[in-house]
Amino acid sequence: MSAGAGDRAALAAVAACGGEAQERDVPVTDPRTAVQPQRGRRLEPDARREQLLSCAVRLFGERPYDAVSTTDIAREAGIARGLLNHYFGTKRDLYLAVVRRMVLLPEIEGEPEIVVTGSVRRRVERAVDWFLDTVGRHGSTFLAVVGGSGIGDDPELAAILATADDVAAGRVLQLVGMTAGEQAQRAAVRAYGGLAKAAVREWEAGALSRGDAHLLLSEALLAIVQNVLPQVGRES
Repeated sequence: MSAGAGDRAALAAVAACGGEAQERDVPVTDPRTAVQPQRGRRLEPDARREQLLSCAVRLFGERPYDAVSTTDIAREAGIARGLLNHYFGTKRDLYLAVVRRMVLLPEIEGEPEIVVTGSVRRRVERAVDWFLDTVGRHGSTFLAVVGGSGIGDDPELAAILATADDVAAGRVLQLVGMTAGEQAQRAAVRAYGGLAKAAVREWEAGALSRGDAHLLLSEALLAIVQNVLPQVGRES
């Protein structure tokens, strides 16, 4: 799914869930101003699934996994719990769908043009913009799922997170004009991903502004691209 299509689907789903699309998560707590879910509204299957997933994304970002029930999510969406189970099965299955939504980041719009014509710095800064713009929409939920908390030691969850890290590393390497198939280079960028997640955590906590996080991640990635990636993997 392209970033633009994903944004349109997310906006529609958030509205149907009774929330308001924002760059950062700000829970609505005042019942006088909160937009209530549209109960009894018939949606097409894809739209309903998107709505339920959007509600789950929001609730899992506001509360720990154990404090969110399928009844809570169904109530938020204005449907019967049985319909939620029809679309997602168990609470664990729904949570894993939320994890996939949060960590399998969309493609970067304009990516081919940037790779061909952009300077290394422009490519790096665009990659960081893409990352911050994407995760910043649901910062608290992103941090909750990448922290691996909630459902304990779950092999399927670990596999989703590992795949997402590797896909993101390959995408960043392609964007900066390097071969995505080099194992050592992918590993180096995956390690950089740990810094990226930590920067989002500080941004979400208010210790860093978005500009600060962008500066930190851009300069670190630029140094890795220019000084580290050309040398990693040389030792036998």
